[in-house]
Amino acid sequence: MIIRRAMPADTAAILHLIRALATYEREPDAVRTDEAALHDTLFAADARVSAHVAESEGEIVGIAVWFLNYSTWTGRPGIYLEDLFVTEVARGTGAGKALFRALAQEAVANGYTRIDWAVLDWNQPAKDFYQAIGGRRQTTWEPWRIDGAALQELAR
Repeated sequence: MIIRRAMPADTAAILHLIRALATYEREPDAVRTDEAALHDTLFAADARVSAHVAESEGEIVGIAVWFLNYSTWTGRPGIYLEDLFVTEVARGTGAGKALFRALAQEAVANGYTRIDWAVLDWNQPAKDFYQAIGGRRQTTWEPWRIDGAALQELAR
């Protein structure tokens, strides 16, 4: 399994997985972007959204799409994970944890203080996964976060 920053040539595969995620989340018709818009979002000179991919045997089997947020409490940026998705055949291979580890490494290397994300209330497998890697449930909206010792541990 190779985890790396997405490259422009990955755009079609990333879009494919975004659509697969929408189907998994019971919103198969919700994706409105197209390949050109996604390419611009991720790879324009002023891009503010980033992605990592998990690649197995030359095929992209997972994505983590993220951007920076900011905490007035810490006075530092953090990562907001917009989408994490691993194909069904690649689940259980460590791809999801490896993608999270790459984000933790990104955060630690750049002085970011946390990773935040949201999870659908019915998605117990995702909640179990996030808890297993050190994430913790927030309240009301169920945003999740890795920070402090858990962020450091994941980055190792």
